[in-house]
Amino acid sequence: MDTIASLFSFITTPVSWVIVQFHSVYGAIFGPDTGWAWGLSIVSLVILIRICLIPLFVKQIKATRAMQTLQPEMKKIQERYKNDKQRQSEEMMKLYKETGTNPLSSCLPILAQSPFFFALYHVLNSIANNDTIGVINESLLKSAQQAHIFGAPLAAKFTDSSADVAALDASLTTVRIVTAVMIVLMSASQFYTQRQLMTKNVDTTVKTPFMQQQKMLMYIFPVMFAIFGINFPVGVLVYWLTTNVWTMGQQMYVIRNNPTPGSKAQAAYLDRLTKHVTNHGKTRSRGERAIVKAIVAKGRDRNEYERKFINGLSKAGLAAQTDGTVLKGEGAVATVAEDGTPTTTATPKRQQPKRQSKAQRHSGGPKQADEPMSLRKSDESDEPEDAKPGAAKKDASKPSSGGRSKAQSGQRKGGPQRPKSPSKK
Repeated sequence: MDTIASLFSFITTPVSWVIVQFHSVYGAIFGPDTGWAWGLSIVSLVILIRICLIPLFVKQIKATRAMQTLQPEMKKIQERYKNDKQRQSEEMMKLYKETGTNPLSSCLPILAQSPFFFALYHVLNSIANNDTIGVINESLLKSAQQAHIFGAPLAAKFTDSSADVAALDASLTTVRIVTAVMIVLMSASQFYTQRQLMTKNVDTTVKTPFMQQQKMLMYIFPVMFAIFGINFPVGVLVYWLTTNVWTMGQQMYVIRNNPTPGSKAQAAYLDRLTKHVTNHGKTRSRGERAIVKAIVAKGRDRNEYERKFINGLSKAGLAAQTDGTVLKGEGAVATVAEDGTPTTTATPKRQQPKRQSKAQRHSGGPKQADEPMSLRKSDESDEPEDAKPGAAKKDASKPSSGGRSKAQSGQRKGGPQRPKSPSKK
């Protein structure tokens, strides 16, 4: 352990220095030898580290979104090589390489925290062994050994013996109860964080190795924390519980405000966004405009929830624009209906043209205003449904005689006349 720790001395010293600086602040408030001073110093260390890791977390979110955009291609590969698992895995790896994505990107924050975690573990272990480390001198070492969190010393572990715990002026029962509760909370928070990611923020329409990996981590990580947690000092458990709570809150914020396309979280978010936009007639933030802009740009590739959002705006007389804004009335954009057929959002209604009569349609246009009413009625009443257009035009072109035209007996109305029989001449 000492050989490994010496290799990480470059980070052990900064971690001990940060803890001492926070301790000087909290010690002035709660007392230098209290568990509040040392415990809050560790919590502040976690917060500082996680703030520094926010750019890495943003990179992780972008990598996750990139994985989501590849899901249609992954689905094609699965269908094409569904009977050849080895070829399917090879094609998946090839796709990752071509697009520059990494399915292990979700583990980046954990990997980045590992050096800090190890440094804090070695600092607390040195305190338990009565050894100075980094900037922690003899006086600070004695102060840390006297600090208790809920009756458990900062450097005590679940597996410590009664003699070791007594040397730290504590009870073995108290130490095991406190550490057991913290281990359970630590594992439960890790499980809940991973579960809400899998159940709310994943597009379940496509099964990918990435999803299988996340599902495995959902069960593996809590078990690992429970197994290794019994060997963690109380101070390390405080560190890891704090970082799990931070991750859980951070994940909830992302799921609520920037959900994965096609997930249940996106459906809930678009429902809230539809209600707000229809009530106020506009988007309220840059993030909302970015999401609306992305939905409009997808066109026919929108998923079910996105089509429902666009059509909901259309029913309210609103139209989403290509820049992410929302306008009323004119300026509608193309949408996609529930069945995938392209439609158009609502625009002001246009006046329907007046329906023409049969005679007007056959004559090629509406009747003139100065045409006698008797001819209009005659044309409309005498026009058969199966009359030829040519005959209708021919009759319409005849000059008006000023009287009602009557059909002669033995003749067809409005059509070619039958020749008279020779017997009637």
